[in-house]
Amino acid sequence: MKFGMSVLAVLGSLMIVNAPTLAAYAAGTSTPIGDDISYPQCGETLPSQQAFVIVGVNDGLANTTNPCLATEITWAQNSSGATRQPKVSFYANTANPGKLGVSDWPVNNDDPVTGVRVTDPYGTCAGKDNAACAWQYGWNIADLDARTRGVSNPGRYRWWLDVETVSSWEPKTQNNRADLEGMVTYFHRIGGTVGIYSTKGQWIGIVGTVPATSPLYRSADWIPGARKLSQAKANCRLAPLTGGGIVTVTQWAVSSANSDFSCVRR
Repeated sequence: MKFGMSVLAVLGSLMIVNAPTLAAYAAGTSTPIGDDISYPQCGETLPSQQAFVIVGVNDGLANTTNPCLATEITWAQNSSGATRQPKVSFYANTANPGKLGVSDWPVNNDDPVTGVRVTDPYGTCAGKDNAACAWQYGWNIADLDARTRGVSNPGRYRWWLDVETVSSWEPKTQNNRADLEGMVTYFHRIGGTVGIYSTKGQWIGIVGTVPATSPLYRSADWIPGARKLSQAKANCRLAPLTGGGIVTVTQWAVSSANSDFSCVRR
């Protein structure tokens, strides 16, 4: 399968990384700023003085690995931690190709790493284009992100799910929701927490309304779209995407940057 470059990746590829984040965006203030980085920053000099970092584990596609992940994790661990956000968290590309000729579409409910049979709330997956297999696909992708990308102790972290229309999705929002629920269930199973990165328009188009019974319902939100820090701060007051969560991080970007504001301060 093949997806386009996400908003996160596009904005990240524009980042001027040889200037300290705080110096560029919060000079003379006490506002602690975070960064998000991924494969576009491979080989670049990374910023300094960041309060927290969200690192992308994929190479632009949901079933790939960021080739610079180990280096970026090491750099991220030097964040100051000057907010209530984790010093280091991760974001993962998401998609639901719906058996569109992809080799990794599940044909059963077996965990792809351990081989253990997984209990699927939507029933038995038998390789069909339905909610049961979409849920299992989400579980499988999350399992691979946690166990095979190079993240040590993956259950210690928050995992942000990057949900954007640039990826492959089915027209059935129920199946897309099942896919993301499979990812959330997996990360919760290993002890991690989960958040959603998306905009309202993209989220509604891909997932639709999330019922209160869904494991997505109380997920934290990371909201992009601002062009300056003041707008990012204002976006903290937006309604949660999932219905029962809370906006905890907002992103803003100009032509030379891609930074993040923690809505919850110390």
